[in-house]
Amino acid sequence: MIKTEMDTVATLCQLHTDLSGEDIQKIQEVVQNLQLIADLNQANVFIDCQTREKKHAIVVAEAAPSTAKSVYKNPVVGKFAYETFEPAVFYTFRTGKPLFLNHALSQEGKKVEQSVVPIAGIQNRVIGTLIMEKDISEKLKNQSKLKALTEANETLSELLLGMAENQPFIPEVIEESLFIIDKDLRIQYSNPAAMNLVLEMCSLEFERGKLFTAYFPNLAEICRLPDELVIQEVMIQNKVFQMKKIALVQHENNCGSFIIFRDLTELREKERELTVKTVAIREIHHRVKNNLQTVASLLRLQMRRGIPEESKVHFVESLNRILSIASVYEIILSNSQNQDDVEIVSLIEKIGNMLVFSEDHEGKTIMIDYSGPKLFIKSNLAVSVALVINELIQNCVKHAFAEMPEGQICVVIQEVSSAVRVLVRDNGIGYTPFAKPSLGLEIVKMMIEHDLSGHFAIEGTSEGTVATVEFPLIRGGLIE
Repeated sequence: MIKTEMDTVATLCQLHTDLSGEDIQKIQEVVQNLQLIADLNQANVFIDCQTREKKHAIVVAEAAPSTAKSVYKNPVVGKFAYETFEPAVFYTFRTGKPLFLNHALSQEGKKVEQSVVPIAGIQNRVIGTLIMEKDISEKLKNQSKLKALTEANETLSELLLGMAENQPFIPEVIEESLFIIDKDLRIQYSNPAAMNLVLEMCSLEFERGKLFTAYFPNLAEICRLPDELVIQEVMIQNKVFQMKKIALVQHENNCGSFIIFRDLTELREKERELTVKTVAIREIHHRVKNNLQTVASLLRLQMRRGIPEESKVHFVESLNRILSIASVYEIILSNSQNQDDVEIVSLIEKIGNMLVFSEDHEGKTIMIDYSGPKLFIKSNLAVSVALVINELIQNCVKHAFAEMPEGQICVVIQEVSSAVRVLVRDNGIGYTPFAKPSLGLEIVKMMIEHDLSGHFAIEGTSEGTVATVEFPLIRGGLIE
C-alpha cells in the first residue's frame, strides 16, 4: 500500500510540478507518516504541491483518520486546488509561514477548520504544504445555538428584572414559589406563593428588599454558586423542595438570580410508600415460594416413608404442579427490575427442565428445547401458564414415548398479532383421544378458558403430537 502511494506521489509530481528528485523524495518521507498524523489529530491530512505555472496546486497524497469520521466522502488525490478556495494554502506557498485553525470550505463544500504548514526542501524552499482539516459544521451549529441561548437569557433577564421593578407578567396564581434576588441576595420580587412559603416555613413576616438568606440561611451556599443553572433538592422545615436557581445576566454581568421552589414532599412520600410496598410484595412472594417448597418437601417425605404404588403417580403429579407454581415466584424474586413480571421462556424452561431432567424415565432418553421472543406476563397469570405448561410437558413425558428408547420435545413461543401462542410438540406415538379426558387436560382447558381467556387444541400428526395454547396479550398484561 505504501509503495503504491509513493509511486502515485512520484507520478503526480513529475507530471504536474517542477520538483527535483530530491524534493519528491522529501515529500515521500512525509507521506510515510501521513496516516499516523491523521489518526493522532483525528483529522483528514493532505499534501499539496504547486504546479509548474504556480497558478494552482495539486493534491499528491492524503490520509483519512481511522480514529474519527472522515471529512471527505471521495478521494481527492490528483485533484487541483485553486487559490480562490484555498487561500491559506497559497499564503503558505508564497510566505513559507504556517497558518493554524483557519476556517475554510472543503472541496466537497463542508465547513472545516484548516491548518497549513510548509514542507521545506533544499535551501528551505517551500516544495509542498501539509494540510490538516477537521469538520466544524456541528461546532458552528452549537455556537449558533449558544449565541441564541445567550440572547434569550439576556432578554429573559431584562423581563424578570423589569418585572421586579414594575408590573409582574408571571401569573400570580402560579403554584411554584418564585423569587427574584439581586447580586447582593436581596429579594426584589416574590409571588404570593413565595410569600406564603416564607410565612409557613420561616414563621416570619415577608419583607421585600430583605436578604433572601435571612429567611433561608441553609441555602446561602447554593445562592452564591456562579453556575448559570443550578437544580437541587433542599430540605426546609422537614419538607422537600426542588430549588432551581437561574442566573440573570445583562451585558455579560451577573445581575442576580431567578429562584423557583417546587414542593416535592408529597411526591417523595408516595415514592417512599411505593418502596415500602415493593419490599412487602417481595417478602410475600418469598414466603409463598417457601411455603410451596415446604409443601413439596412434605410430599417427598411422605413418598419416601412409603405410599401405595397406585398412589405414587398422583403424588408425583401433585408435586410437579406445586413446584411449577413455585417456579413463578423464583423467577419473580430473581427479577430485580420489576417485582411482578415473569418472562415466559425462562418460566417454561425452568418447568420443562424440572420435568425432563430431574427424574429417570424408565431408561428412556428424553430431550427438550425451547425457542421464542422475550415476553413478560403478570405473576397472577403466570401461575396459570405455569400449570398449563406443566401438564402439557408432563403429558408428553408420560404418554408420548411408550416403547420408544428416546424422544424429543420442542416448546415454541410465538407472538401472533395481539396474542401469545405456545406450541408443545413431541415426536412420539401420536395423540389418541380418550373417552374421558385426563385430569391434566381438564386442568389445561379450565385454566386457558377461564384464567387466560384463550383457547386450547391438541392433535396427532404424522410426526407425533402438537398441543397449541393461545391467549390474548391485552388480558395477559404482556409487555415487550
